[in-house]
Amino acid sequence: MKAIIPVAGMGTRLRPHTFSHPKVMLNVAGKPIIGHIMDKLIEAGIDEAIIIVGYLGNMIEDWLVKHYNIKFTFVNQEEQLGLAHAIWMCESFVVENEPLFIILGDTIFDVDLEPVLKSPCSSLGVKEVSDPRRFGVAVTGGGKILKLVEKPDTPVSNLAIVGLYFLRQAGTLFSCINHLIDNRIRTKGEYQLTDALQLMIENGERFTTFPVHGWYDCGKPETLLSTNEILLKNHPPSKQHSGCIINDPVFIAGSAVLENAIIGPNTTIGEQAVITNSIVRDSIIGDDARVTHIMLDRSIVGNNASVTGNPNEINIGDFSEIRLG
Repeated sequence: MKAIIPVAGMGTRLRPHTFSHPKVMLNVAGKPIIGHIMDKLIEAGIDEAIIIVGYLGNMIEDWLVKHYNIKFTFVNQEEQLGLAHAIWMCESFVVENEPLFIILGDTIFDVDLEPVLKSPCSSLGVKEVSDPRRFGVAVTGGGKILKLVEKPDTPVSNLAIVGLYFLRQAGTLFSCINHLIDNRIRTKGEYQLTDALQLMIENGERFTTFPVHGWYDCGKPETLLSTNEILLKNHPPSKQHSGCIINDPVFIAGSAVLENAIIGPNTTIGEQAVITNSIVRDSIIGDDARVTHIMLDRSIVGNNASVTGNPNEINIGDFSEIRLG
């Protein structure tokens, strides 16, 4: 089965880290965000992926081809006109009567997809939220979805659509997206996938929902750190490092160098990072970073960055250098 994964966004809320890396290539619990997504898809039986790339897309392409042995098709979205527009660009790579799974590339999820992909009808992943105005929402009744509304100003349901979409027949979806684009039907200035799905419902397509309890946002520094903490809970205990104290759960890359350091809990240390005379907890330290004579808490240090000084909370991007004293 094919999956479509849109990852063309610039990740502006995660700057400065996304000045030099696509958002989905940021390290969480030992691997890029896109790696966590791919692992779940392949586990569920997905054997082909269409990746919609844009900003720094070559980095995503290179990493995926290197680490996964499935068929990839890369589609470049030069102009971002909405999620439905992004999916529409993949039409020529999808067979009309085949099932299709769509997952947004900025969210790590924990749900058993095998029964979803065997569903006799189309189905959307949903999660109850306290403020549905930030999401597309599903109004349900009689065991099916009655209506979908994109970011309602007045809440009509607390079931947020969380970015997991199973379509029983791809052709029906693309027919509705083509209708939106041909008639220039936009919501909040963009071609919305929610509007295409609602048109499918109005045309008689039956949609059900499936609950997604593990839904981890990676869109902002604070949520990236929270997701890192959650994912590390399932990580095996780290090996000990001489002269250091390791407080699991942590991920420490095999090539990282630790000297007189206290690491963890809830900390990811990237490849060839060097941590010396420091305490690092609840943080993400990038590849080839240097951290010396400092205590870091709830901090993100980018690749090739260098931090030296006194205790503080920081958020610096790649190739930066900060001295605190």
